[in-house]
Amino acid sequence: MMTKHVSDCTILLVVLLLIAPKQKGISQIDDHILVIRPHEIDEVLNNPGMGFMTFQRFNGDALNEGRGWTEGFPIDYQEFDGDVSNQDYPATTIAYWRVYWRFMEPEQGKYRWDMLDKALETARSRGQTLLLRIAPYGTGQERDVPPWYRALVGDEKDWAYNNPVNKWMVDPEDPRYARYFGGFIRALGERYDGHPDLEAVDLSIVGAWGEGAGSELLSQATREALVNAYTDSFRKTPLTALLMDEKTNKYANSQIPVGWRVDCIGDLGFWAADQNGWTHMYDFYPQEIIRCGVQDDWKQSPLSFEICGTFLRWRDQEGYDRDDVQYIFDETLKWHMSSFNAKSSPVPEEWKDLVDDWLKKMGYRFVLRRFSCPGQIRANSMLAFESWWENRGVAPCYKDFTLALRLVSEDQSVVLPTDAPVRKWLPGDNIYDHSIHVPAHLKEGRYSLQIAIVDRLHYEPRVQLAIEGRMDDGWYPLGELQIVH
Repeated sequence: MMTKHVSDCTILLVVLLLIAPKQKGISQIDDHILVIRPHEIDEVLNNPGMGFMTFQRFNGDALNEGRGWTEGFPIDYQEFDGDVSNQDYPATTIAYWRVYWRFMEPEQGKYRWDMLDKALETARSRGQTLLLRIAPYGTGQERDVPPWYRALVGDEKDWAYNNPVNKWMVDPEDPRYARYFGGFIRALGERYDGHPDLEAVDLSIVGAWGEGAGSELLSQATREALVNAYTDSFRKTPLTALLMDEKTNKYANSQIPVGWRVDCIGDLGFWAADQNGWTHMYDFYPQEIIRCGVQDDWKQSPLSFEICGTFLRWRDQEGYDRDDVQYIFDETLKWHMSSFNAKSSPVPEEWKDLVDDWLKKMGYRFVLRRFSCPGQIRANSMLAFESWWENRGVAPCYKDFTLALRLVSEDQSVVLPTDAPVRKWLPGDNIYDHSIHVPAHLKEGRYSLQIAIVDRLHYEPRVQLAIEGRMDDGWYPLGELQIVH
């Protein structure tokens, strides 16, 4: 991509002749103030921790045309030709892997960390982080709990639950369940909590595919033991709890801030004929979000949703039209979603404009509305600036990023990180005014003043802003600043 010129921004130089008093402690040379009002863009932005995700595969892999994904099984890696673009599917920053406990702990106390390490490494190489669910079991013998645990507790299923999908694989009230499955989750957290390539971990405790069916029947002691295995073990990596039941979700949030997810977005009547008209979108999600007390969780923790069926099913089997799709998308935005698992199923051509508009609102979308600072400043002094930002998305950025300025001349470059609370920039207007030290070693001369949201370790730009002017290295030029001695 070619570097865009500074002229992409509207730059106003305002001369204040004794109109405003000098700020105390600011070594301003004259009354020239640089005022920048960048132009907003209308492009889909591919930013960390938000947007679509791939499922049981990665950027650049062939899509799922039906239901052929390796649900709950070790990843079936595809040949990769080096091209990370996705045909008929948005670019993504998240890869989702759902795997059964039996594959991660095939022998008691012997963990297949190598499988998770490979998934994390592959995600990083494709420009993604990994969202993980360890499901305790699925349906059928090959999706059962680990063989060693089955041998330990036996085949009797004496805690039968009238799940429309299946019965419990094991009795979760057997204290050994929380001890051994919870023990695995604790080992997982000890090794991977805070891993830079781990996006989040699903808080999954019972039910087929770990979706929580029957969690409302758990004793409080069992509920707490299973939830605590996650909340005690993951203090750095975010947790997302499936929308299970009021007691479970409220208890999880009483321990640490926990996000939530739902796994059947888009059900407007898949099984309505067999369930007296009941649907997820009309009869479960809006009501259960309130009952579980999670309607404000988005302010601190990410929300991640999963499609019911696939887009192809919506169109070809359910007969959804554009109005149906728009309704579904609007509901998810109302709930402040950040990311979406479309199961790597192609987006129909006739809905791509709806999906693009959805992506422009999903998660966070930062627009720098106005930036101002003195046009001249002394080295070894404080540069005061004012900035007005608007988050045009529906959620904050949950990453530990920060705002930084950069001064660049022909032979010098310095990054000036700030303490801007980027994680707290909720939808709407956000004001950040600050003073930052300009190093003494900078030579006199003209410097390009640039801005970016960066990581705290290497000060590399991580967030695309919804403004013109992004350079090839991710920084945005604001104008020129004169440094004097």
